[in-house]
Amino acid sequence: MSIFQPLASPKRLSHVVVFVAGVIAALLLGCLAAPSQTPTRDKLLWPFATTSPWNMPIGSNAKYVDAYIGSKGVGVDTDWFITTKESDPVVATYMPGGWDKDRCTGTQPQQQAQWHPEAGQPLKVPDDLIIADARQGFTPNNSSAFLMPDGKTLVSFNVTARCKQGGPLYGNWFGEQDIYGDGIDGGHGGSGMSSIGGSIRKGELLNDEPIRHALKIVIWGKWLHYNPSSPTPGRRWPARLADGGAANQYQGPNPALVMGSLLAIPPKVTAESLGLTTKAGKKILAAMQDYGAYVVDDSGWDYNYLCLERSAELEYEAVTGRYFNDDTALQGDFSKIIAAVKVIDNNGRDSVGGGGTPRAPLAPPIGN
Repeated sequence: MSIFQPLASPKRLSHVVVFVAGVIAALLLGCLAAPSQTPTRDKLLWPFATTSPWNMPIGSNAKYVDAYIGSKGVGVDTDWFITTKESDPVVATYMPGGWDKDRCTGTQPQQQAQWHPEAGQPLKVPDDLIIADARQGFTPNNSSAFLMPDGKTLVSFNVTARCKQGGPLYGNWFGEQDIYGDGIDGGHGGSGMSSIGGSIRKGELLNDEPIRHALKIVIWGKWLHYNPSSPTPGRRWPARLADGGAANQYQGPNPALVMGSLLAIPPKVTAESLGLTTKAGKKILAAMQDYGAYVVDDSGWDYNYLCLERSAELEYEAVTGRYFNDDTALQGDFSKIIAAVKVIDNNGRDSVGGGGTPRAPLAPPIGN
């Protein structure tokens, strides 16, 4: 008797072959029948076109040059992103009554309305929206973007305030933008750049996913350079403005560091080499290496600010039990990151992030 037994009789084997062939055919048919799924993203969490400077990674051809920023103090510059509905009440929008207090006073029409009639139009605003007035020692830029019920149009303001529920909205109108567009323009008054592009969003400081967009920072104008002979004194693409008083405000000697400069951390720098201790700090570092951060405003004093959407700021407080501005460990990490930044000196319209092979995957298309 042979010790080698057949696995099955010829008849049984034929049934096995038919069964296996049937399974393979079914799988193949299933694959052919199933539509291909292209990854997409939520425009409310990850806005603007794939090629927007906010969504383009640093490239392999990036030219890193020194950027001296001497300020050690760090904090948050709050950005406001408000989605509106057809059912929201329509309210008047007025110029703010002041900068350091009494923003919610007066009925001065929007200054831009004389050139842009749409600036003077009432706006749909959620009835319960409150954006606090300034006070002594607290004069936020409060750049804002209101997404209209069409799901496409953003209306941007600077120095935004609404001190009581149901009241009018106060702020400097900074135009309309398309949430599917390049995302460059908006309500940051020093640069004319986006109110929400580059803002850290809800979840991004605390989840386990990388931040997949460029950031925004606000630094003291003392460190920014102003060259009156430049074709764009005090700024570079993608900034469309420099501060009105830039000739006096900007005192830095470094011609690479101007309004709109893209700052980044060189690839060889690590969290360990900088001595970072917080999860949020390490995530900011990774984003600064992969995407960088654009300078969008003058802080007005010896301080650096990271731009967060209000929802992200509130989430951080709720989860950690600390205000971002009171979290000394995170502040220490951000201060170390600022001390290590360089300028991507060849960032430009035709070489976003310096060009070359991107350090991170490009953003998928917006889902709707």
